[in-house]
Amino acid sequence: MTVEKPEQVDHVVQTTVNHTYGTWRYQWGWNPLHIVDAEGCYFTDSKGKRYLDFSSQLMCSTLGHKNKAVIDAICDQATKLAYIAPSFACDARAELSDLLLEVLPKGLEKFFFGTSGTEANEAAIKIARLYTGKYKIISRYRSYHGSTAGSIAATGDLRRLPIEPSGKVDGVIFAPDMDLYRSPFGVEFEERAKASAQYIDYMIKNEGNVAAILVEPVVGTNGILVPPKEYLPMLREIADRRGVLLLADEVMSGWGRTGEWFAVNHWKVIPDILTTAKGITAAYIPLGLTATTKEIADYFEDHYFAHGHTYEAHPLTLAAGVAVIKEYKRLDLINEAKRKGEYLGKRLRELNDKHECVGDVRGIGLFWAVELVKNRATKEPFFEASDKLAGKASPLDKVASEMMTNGVFVQTWLSHFILAPPLIVTEREIDEGVEALDKALKNTDTLVVN
Repeated sequence: MTVEKPEQVDHVVQTTVNHTYGTWRYQWGWNPLHIVDAEGCYFTDSKGKRYLDFSSQLMCSTLGHKNKAVIDAICDQATKLAYIAPSFACDARAELSDLLLEVLPKGLEKFFFGTSGTEANEAAIKIARLYTGKYKIISRYRSYHGSTAGSIAATGDLRRLPIEPSGKVDGVIFAPDMDLYRSPFGVEFEERAKASAQYIDYMIKNEGNVAAILVEPVVGTNGILVPPKEYLPMLREIADRRGVLLLADEVMSGWGRTGEWFAVNHWKVIPDILTTAKGITAAYIPLGLTATTKEIADYFEDHYFAHGHTYEAHPLTLAAGVAVIKEYKRLDLINEAKRKGEYLGKRLRELNDKHECVGDVRGIGLFWAVELVKNRATKEPFFEASDKLAGKASPLDKVASEMMTNGVFVQTWLSHFILAPPLIVTEREIDEGVEALDKALKNTDTLVVN
């Protein structure tokens, strides 16, 4: 690793700020850290300081950084066949397909390979509409499905709002969330799953022309919302009874993140279409996957499949996917995520007892949220969607900044932190991350209103 001179750092940062966009933010005040290296669960800035990657960057670096097997696979594929149009077959395409048949929920047998999660969801929405002949998609308010036209229209959170009405795609309707901490229904805990699912059933009955229900089995950015055991099986039953498809967005929750290959496995639910990205290549190279049942695939034997693009089934991305799945198996990382996730959850719950500002700690596997509130009784958050859209400073960003000073990086979103370290994380590194959060939360406790 080379530590760069101050003038080199200034040029890199200034060029980045002056000539590229910082995403999902106002451009003023953006001062990105210049990163020059990364290895294992750590990355390093231009001054030589190391940071524990406690959110796997954008919850995607599941194997950590500099995994030799994945890097070698990309390099080998580049020397063999760097690109071929998707109308051709290649070894990597067949090998990855064979591995997917082993690890995906049984019944998902035909694949479309794109380059991102948003592309995977675009394909899923289009396939659902083509297959069913209906056009409405039921999504939920606490959701993020991507940034392109169809997937942002299906996104329930604040990222959809600035592009309305010109960017809105017709046919998406939103259902209440499966949120056990802030339920939209005034019912007891054990009834919330039933009420949420029944509301979706009611929507399908009264809307008509519903093609699919689109859900993140475990909601990602919007709070790591883990449903109770009844919820997803109820949605599966409703979808079957009403003749609509169930689409599972596992862009973030797939690939061992929750302690199973895919989150739907926890509830033994098989969706009609599953989308994923991020962990499929551990973010070493962009790849998205849309997987469908054979029944859906058979429909397109004699119906036009109206989708495709230049980088579909790109050999470099497919080779990386093959290597990553083999690494998950070699290192037994699915089981490791379950085991280490129990330890991470235990350490994070300790913060609930120590800090008045912590309203809720929730998660599964190595996928956790710590939510901050001004008052535990009222559950009033420190920061809301309207604050972010207005460009206000977030108290959580101050906590995250202090953690960076102490060498730990975490993602924040509105009122919660997202704790999702690489699956290779050690218990010592978990302790390092939790202790940095513990220390940084002390100042936030003073803002609590009793």
